[in-house]
Amino acid sequence: MGMKTKIALGAVVGIAVIGALSANSDGGDGDAKSDSRTSAASGEQSGGAKSDGATSDGAKSGGASEAKPAEDKAAEKGSQADRFKAFVQKNGTATEKQAVSHVTKVQGAEEQNDILDTADVYTDFTGGIMGEGTGSAKLIASAFADWKDSDNGLVTVYDAEGEILGNGEF
Repeated sequence: MGMKTKIALGAVVGIAVIGALSANSDGGDGDAKSDSRTSAASGEQSGGAKSDGATSDGAKSGGASEAKPAEDKAAEKGSQADRFKAFVQKNGTATEKQAVSHVTKVQGAEEQNDILDTADVYTDFTGGIMGEGTGSAKLIASAFADWKDSDNGLVTVYDAEGEILGNGEF
């Protein structure tokens, strides 16, 4: 095989690898995919009630559930941190609620491709890994794993100065 043939073959293989990797990335359609996954998960976690007020067996539920979709839509329009806090307030334990009250910002929770998902949660704790927020960081990571699901996700919790407090899988 000639040198030119080897170079051409290498270029074709390289292009094929790049194409395969880009096919697995979001490519702009990840937002709609993520939103549908999030809405399905929230429908399942509300006791089998779907977002239109129907239960999983198709029957309409009572009038109290009809007001909830409006609340859910308002929470969906907030920041990622607001949606995370609202989820924990609704579904978390008392210690998780207390820990999540220190969350100031969440990044990366919407863009998921199930290959290598990463999310960052920022808090108002100080002192880094030796500070007061280390135990709460594990609670925050656990609550995040309840909120989002990924085949291969890692959430990292940071303090107010950007130092790592802890991390966990989701």
